[in-house]
Amino acid sequence: MEKNKSRRPSLRLHLFITILMLVVLAMTVTNCLTLQTALELQIDSFTQEMQGQALVLTRQLSGSGYFEHSDDPTVNAVIEQTADMWGGRIQVIDRSFRIVRDTYAVDTGKYNISEYVIRCLDGQSSSSFDTEGQFVAFAQPIYEKNFKASVISVSPVEANNVVQDAIEGVLLVTADLQSVVAPFRQAREKDMILMSAATCIAVLVILVIVVYWMRPFKKLVQQIDRAAEGGLKDEVDVHNYAETLRISEAFNRTLKRMQMLDASRQEFVSNVSHELKTPITSIRVLADSLMGMEGAPVELYREFMEDISNEIDRESQIIDDLLSMVRLENKEQTLNISQVSINEMMELLLKRLRPIAKKRNIELLFESFRPVTADIDEVKLNLAVTNLVENAIKYNQDSGWVKVSLNADHKFFYIKVTDNGCGIPEDAVEHIFERFYRVDKARSRETGGTGLGLSITKTIVQLHHGAIKVHSKLQEGTTFVVRIPMIYIKE
Repeated sequence: MEKNKSRRPSLRLHLFITILMLVVLAMTVTNCLTLQTALELQIDSFTQEMQGQALVLTRQLSGSGYFEHSDDPTVNAVIEQTADMWGGRIQVIDRSFRIVRDTYAVDTGKYNISEYVIRCLDGQSSSSFDTEGQFVAFAQPIYEKNFKASVISVSPVEANNVVQDAIEGVLLVTADLQSVVAPFRQAREKDMILMSAATCIAVLVILVIVVYWMRPFKKLVQQIDRAAEGGLKDEVDVHNYAETLRISEAFNRTLKRMQMLDASRQEFVSNVSHELKTPITSIRVLADSLMGMEGAPVELYREFMEDISNEIDRESQIIDDLLSMVRLENKEQTLNISQVSINEMMELLLKRLRPIAKKRNIELLFESFRPVTADIDEVKLNLAVTNLVENAIKYNQDSGWVKVSLNADHKFFYIKVTDNGCGIPEDAVEHIFERFYRVDKARSRETGGTGLGLSITKTIVQLHHGAIKVHSKLQEGTTFVVRIPMIYIKE
């Protein structure tokens, strides 16, 4: 068991890892988004600046006759200066795809039939950004001098032809973005170092926070352990958080129930010991008295032996009731449910008890309002009702009466046992279902009562998902009402 406990993950560790992951994730996402956004803005600004400079250059080349005189030193100086300013490459391409000027002086005189050039000769400027190669490229058309596409007032097809005819060539610009990206790479490396340092600091801060958060729970565990070691006497009181307060209250409720059970168990053991010891003590006294008599008449011996037999019967009755109670309170106890005619069960039960009532001239009446068939455990419910009727006879006055009635509605059936006996004191009514409780202990011993009958009855009724109530008035009588569901539904 201890091994299993040590292998279970700690709540403190779970909190620490979760918070650390959230903090690191938040820092990483924020840092990446910030750098990426700044980089995109910088590249966009750089590209727009390049396009603006390229537009100025194309206007200089338009109608300058550069395609016929590509060795013009002034224009070439401007082209070289512009390319150097960007750290890039400029190609001037005529309408036959021939490279008139290449600032790298590598492809001059060759042909460039790239997608950029083709689209540009059709009158469409184009640009692209290569994230892997980290360069930007765009192409702008070079028009004839004084050409303005906006003044063309012909059909779209004819306008397109006019535009194409007005294009002298293409200015193709490519630039390396390393100069733009490099500072951000350096910033990212610095941020990684800062994030590592921040993570280390976060680890320490989170560890302190988690330890602080968990202190009430640690205190709660210590108090619970102390309460357990102290024999379930000390209550737990940790109210730092709503959760610890609820746990404390739940533990204290459980503790009180356990204390009540412990007290009940001790009382039960004490009562059982007393109840079992009383008949044995009586038998011992009677036996010692017999052994101390010399020449006693046979009638006296017979009287003593009859008393000993009665005490043995009483001891046997106590043991039987105890066994019945143990079986009924067993959690694995099951009811043998079957459909039973309650009318027939009651008639047989009362037939068996009438001789007992007749000895004291007590009238035993039965009133049935309708036929009742219900799902019950016949043996157990028979025992419960027998206890009620026997008590009504035992604790009644001579020549009294006991009335038993049976009724039902669409959901429950009701058994009512009423007598005109001595009644139960008001302060004793709430205790009569407790084990070994007797209203009149002297009379109970005379009648052979064990103080367990009503407790057994209540347990049986509750096993049937029913309820039992009692109404009593001193010197007037007592009424017990049992309510049982017609249909038993297993929980």
